Parts: sequence; C-alpha cells; structure tokens
Amino acid sequence: MDYLMVLAGLVLLIFGGEGLVRGSVAVARKLNISELVIGLTLVGCGTSMPELVTSLRAINTGAVGIAIGNVVGSNIANILLVLGAAALLRPILTNPRALKRDVLVVIGATAILCGLIYFDAFTRLSGFLLLGALILYIALSLIADQKGGTPEGKLHAHEAEIVTAEYGILKGLLFAAVGLAGIIFGARFMVDGAVGIARDIGVSEAVIGMSIVAVGTSLPELATSLVAARSGKSDVALGNIIGSNIFNILGILGVTALIHPFSVMQNHTGDISGEAMQSAGQSIVTSTDIGALVLSLFFLLLFGITGKRIARWEGALLLAGYLLYMGLLFNIIPVPAILPHV
Repeated sequence: MDYLMVLAGLVLLIFGGEGLVRGSVAVARKLNISELVIGLTLVGCGTSMPELVTSLRAINTGAVGIAIGNVVGSNIANILLVLGAAALLRPILTNPRALKRDVLVVIGATAILCGLIYFDAFTRLSGFLLLGALILYIALSLIADQKGGTPEGKLHAHEAEIVTAEYGILKGLLFAAVGLAGIIFGARFMVDGAVGIARDIGVSEAVIGMSIVAVGTSLPELATSLVAARSGKSDVALGNIIGSNIFNILGILGVTALIHPFSVMQNHTGDISGEAMQSAGQSIVTSTDIGALVLSLFFLLLFGITGKRIARWEGALLLAGYLLYMGLLFNIIPVPAILPHV
C-alpha cells in the first residue's frame, strides 16, 4: 500500500507541477507580463513547488528527515540525474556569461546550507533570512535584467519561452488551481507512503527523502530540461537546474524553517521553538550527503561553466556519480565518516 501511495504521489506531483506552471504562465501572458519576469519567477518557482509542498507536509507530520532530505537530495539529483540525463539525450551548449550571476548565488546558497546543517541552525530567524535573500535576489535580478538586457535576463526569458501555455485567463486559472491541488494531494501521498516504506525496510526517513522523494519532486525539472534539450535551447536546461537549486535552498528551506523551525539532530526531542536548537547526537544529514552535494556542484562548474558544452560522456559521468551516491546512501558501498559532526 505504501508503494502505491508513493506512486500515486509521484503521478500527482508530475501532472500537478505541470498544470500549475502552464496555468500560471498562461495567465501571466494574458496580463502582458514579460517573458523575463515569467521565467525568473513563475517557471523557476513553479517547478520547485512540489519540493516546497512536500517539505511542508513532511515537517508538519514530524518527518524531518524527509523534509531536509528532499531539499538536499533534490539539489543533488538536479545536477547528477537531471542534467546528466539531459546531456546524454543531447549535448548541452553553455553560455558562462549568462550563468555567471546565478552560479555565484547557488555557490553562496549551498555554502549557507552546509553551515546551517553543521550548526543545526534551522530557526525561524534563519528561515526569515533565507526567504529575504531569495526575494532580494529576484528583485535585484529583475531590475538588472530589465535595465540592461543582460545575458542572464535573456536566459530567463528563454526559460519562459519553452513553456507552451496558450490558454485564456479562466482556463489558465483552472489549470493552475487543479495543478496546485494535485501537488498538495501528491505531497500527502508521497510523504505518508515514504514514511511507511522507511519503517518497512528499516532505513531512515532521511535516506528515503534523499532518494525516492527527492527524485519524485525533481521530475518537473527533468521534464523541463529534456524539453529544452530537445528544442535546441540546451542552455535553458542548465539555467533551470541552477535556478531550481537556488529556490530549493533559499525558498523551500526558508519557508519551512519560518513556519516550523526544526532540528536535524537525531536525538532532538520535544517541542521545537524559534530559539536556538540544542545540538546533541548525530545529524540526519551525513558527511556522504554533504560530500555529494558539494561534489555535484563542483562537477556542474567544471562541465557547465568552464567549458562551452556538456558532452554526452560528461552526462554519462554525472549519471554514474548519481548511481554511486545511491549505492553509498543505501550502504551498498560502505564509506567512512569524514566529518564527525555530520
């Protein structure tokens, strides 16, 4: 039954995310909102909506491992799995100038995430600061891109252009509403089923969050990236992944911590308030997870930013890296702890 719930959740998250993005984009176009604004906000935020709702559902049911695992695992899957699959389908041409700003932001956001995990600092204040940083990033990006016609702005506009959504306002609103409902129910099924699977097979909720749940919530990014690669706008695939990873850290963890502060320490018990958490026990985010997160970002920079394209063999290498991470995650391949605290 748990597996059927997860499957149902996956289906609802996929179609719900697609409906939400298409519906909201259609309404925005009818209201004459620019493709730049649509690409930077609606497309970027919309494809990450499954992660947001899933993390909120998980944290509200006490499944902290799934909530944090969903974000960390999704960021790893976006680079190693999604980008790897897109490059394997069609080599991805890159424009380092167009990605420069967003790359710097995702590096900073990842560093902040690692610090929050290490110090177990997912407080209400942290959530407020993360969310504020996301709003500031979007606002400054819009101002810079609209004034100067920057390469980054053209890239975000292209992200919107690949979304087919020629509906009227009422039909667009209906698509968006049905899509949001699908995401909400899909997240419920996904989290409840994932918790049951974790208990049945005797693994931690964090492991399930970083594998099954993370892959499921990353499917909208996979669909967008594959469409971009097939349509010849392969740089959009890379931009979409970077933007999604930024939103996952600053937006999803920001909203989650702001609404319901949490601790990543296994021995933490009791009611969680906005005050500083007590560090005790071992973190549910291991050194293996942190290593995979950092290394995936390193390979993103190595393949996608320093060169002019991500070749098929590089995509295959990224996919192999994801398989290796899954092997380490499920203890198929043993690995010693590198960072004792985490």
